[in-house]
This record gives sequence, C-alpha cells and structure tokens, in this order.
Amino acid sequence: MNQVNDGADQLRAEIDELKRQLAEARKQDPPPRRSGPRAGTLVLLALLILALVVAGFFAGYLPRQKRENILAAETKAEVSSLPVVTAVKVKSAPPQSELSLPGNIQAVTEAPILARATGYIRRRLADIGDRVNAGQLLAEIEAPELDQQIRQAAATLEQTNAAVLQAEAALKQGRSTENLARVTAQRWSNLTARGAVSRQENDTYQAQYAAQQANVEALEKAIGAAKSNTLAAEANLARLRQLKTYQTVKAPFAGVITLRNVDTGALVNEGNTLLFRVAQMGQLRVYVNVPQADSASVKPGLPAKLAFADIPGRTYNGAVTRTANALDPTTRTLLTEVQVANSDGSLLPGMYAQVNFSVQRRGATAIIPGDTLVVRADGPQVAVVDSDGGVHFTKIQLGRDFGTEIEVLSGLTEGQMLAVNPSDDVREGVKVKPVLSEERPNKRKRS
Repeated sequence: MNQVNDGADQLRAEIDELKRQLAEARKQDPPPRRSGPRAGTLVLLALLILALVVAGFFAGYLPRQKRENILAAETKAEVSSLPVVTAVKVKSAPPQSELSLPGNIQAVTEAPILARATGYIRRRLADIGDRVNAGQLLAEIEAPELDQQIRQAAATLEQTNAAVLQAEAALKQGRSTENLARVTAQRWSNLTARGAVSRQENDTYQAQYAAQQANVEALEKAIGAAKSNTLAAEANLARLRQLKTYQTVKAPFAGVITLRNVDTGALVNEGNTLLFRVAQMGQLRVYVNVPQADSASVKPGLPAKLAFADIPGRTYNGAVTRTANALDPTTRTLLTEVQVANSDGSLLPGMYAQVNFSVQRRGATAIIPGDTLVVRADGPQVAVVDSDGGVHFTKIQLGRDFGTEIEVLSGLTEGQMLAVNPSDDVREGVKVKPVLSEERPNKRKRS
C-alpha cells in the first residue's frame, strides 16, 4: 500500500513540474491569438488525463486486488483447517433383500429300531453306513423264554376251548331238565284247576320249573365267560407269536444305518434297548428360525439356496415346505422347514448349512453402512453433512441389520451424505470437509 502511495505522489510531482515549465514558456514568448488550441496544449492535456487514469488505477484497483487476495488466502486457510471426514451417500433400498440363516441338515424320515423281544443277539447283519432296503434283515434275537411262553399260551387256549365245550354240554342238559320241569308244572297246574291235587303240591312243581329256568340262564352265561376266556387266550397267543416275529429285526424302510448300538451276544430288553437307527437320505430337511421382521414373507413354496463351507462353489436348491405359523415367544422367530433333494448322497444329516432366501423388503426406504450409525441415549442417529459442509445429527428408525449395512425405515432420503465413524470433533452445527469414500486413494473393499 505504501508503494502505491509513493508512485502516486511521484506522478503528481511530475505533473506539477510540467505545469510550471509551461507557465514559464508562456511568459517568455506569449502565444499569438488563434482560433483553436495549440498542439502542445492538446498533448499536455492528453498526458494529464493519462496520468490521472494511471493514478486512479494504482489508487483503486491494486488495493482492491490485494484485499481480495488476502480474503482468498484467509478462506483457503480456514477451509484447510476444517476437519476432514469420510462421507458416504445414502442408497435407496432395493425391493428385495437377501436373508441368510444358519441351520442343521436332518433326515426327513429317521427311525430308531428298538428291541421288541427280550433275549440275546444271535446274529448282527448290518453296521453303520450300510445302505439297506425296506424289510432287509438286520439282526436276529434268540429268546428261549418266549418259546416257552408261546407253548404255555397254546395250552391255555386248549383248556379254554375245552371249558367252552363243557359249558355247552351242561347247557344242553339244563335245557332238557327245564323242558321236563315245564311239562310237569303245566300238568300239575291243570290238575289243580280241576281240584284233583292240592295247591301246595302244584306250587312245588312250579318252583322247580322256575329254578330250572334260572339254571339255564346261568349255564348260558357260563358259556359266554368260557368263550371270553378263549378269546383272551387266543389274543395272548397271538401277541406272543407276534413277539416271536420280532426276533428277526428288519429295516422299516430303505435308508442308511446311522447308528449301531449292539453286537453279537449282547443282551437286549423288550422296548428299552436301541439296536439301530435308520435314516432316509434321498430327501433332507433343515430347520431355520426366521426373524419376526421377515416372517410374513416366508411361506411354503418360497425357493431357498443352501450353501456349505466344506462344499465351496456349489449351492443346492430347496424350498420351504411348512412353517410353525406361530412365533416363538422367547426368540420372536418363526420355525421354518426347508427340504432339499439329495439324489447323489453328497449331503449328510448333521451338516451345517447356510440357507439363503430372497424375501420382499417391507417398509425400508434407505440403506446405510453400519459404521455411520451413532447410538445415543435418545436413540440411533446419523451425522448428515449438508452441501455447505455443516453437520446435523438426525434421528432415524432402524430396520434389519445385515452386518455391514443397516436398513433405515424413516429419517433419511436417497443421496444424503453421512459422516463415517464421526469423531468427537464432528458435533452439531460444525463445518467439516467431506470426502466421499470412493474418492479416497487406496480404498479397500470391505468384506
């Protein structure tokens, strides 16, 4: 500024010197009168005007330019001093989302085979891992006590049959006696009506007839009881003979022996000893617990894809077969069954599976990275960076958590910038310098 003032003062001094020299020249040689201005005067005026313009330039433009440079430098310094934050833009939620849930493979049909007869294992014909057909012999049980029980039951049945025959013979005899008593009572009744015999004698024969009727009824009931005993003896014999068939242990259906619990010579007890476990392998199922937020989208028939860590690069197609139609009050999840074909036998019961569904997204409007979320006492928030770099903390309503990303049901719109991992310097209303994460050099993809 001092240099500009010195230049202006020097220019004024030169102009004053020119005016003085011009005045002295006029005094020594007065100019003749002419109708127009002299050429020297015009040149002098032009120089004077040019000098004034130059002085005005140095006096006005240069100070203004200097002030602007100073303001620009201050602004640049202020911008460079703002905290730099990594920012990301809010994305709109797609109409569908991927739901991945863990589960364990199980056989659709699996049955434990228990001993139905008490005895010793005489032969074992199957072992774990064997593929068996329906009705295939797996083991034989030796039970001599059962054979004795069968013979005893057969003898009891013969006794009851004999008792039935004896009761039928007694019934025939009783009916004959009843007929004789009936005829005798009728004759004495006629004689009494004629007055040939006394009433006391007639009453005696009438009582004998009634007694024979009661005896016949008792014999009929005895036959019924004898027949009931026969039926009971027959049922007992049939039961024992059925138990006899259980001495040969057979596979109930085609499958794989997944458990063998006995060996030859082992003592087994009826209904208590587990011999084998058989499972069908052609069709398997997996149970998964679907969260409440997705339970309305998971219905029978929904496709599913199963992935296994030990079978990389391959997925298996399955489908939802049924759901519990009720949420577990403890976990707020819906028990869902997914079945998958296993024609090649590459899947085994007990394997850990990752079941993936493509479900319809409901209610979500935006997706944000998980590291932009700020959880405070008054609820979840995010630091929104506006176009001027100002920070404003906004409350949001969260949806599902996908690990690296989170659904936002309300509070944000697509395109807004959010501060990633905001530090303590990022407060409400402060100015920051946002840098989009995709603009940062050497950016690494998040797994």
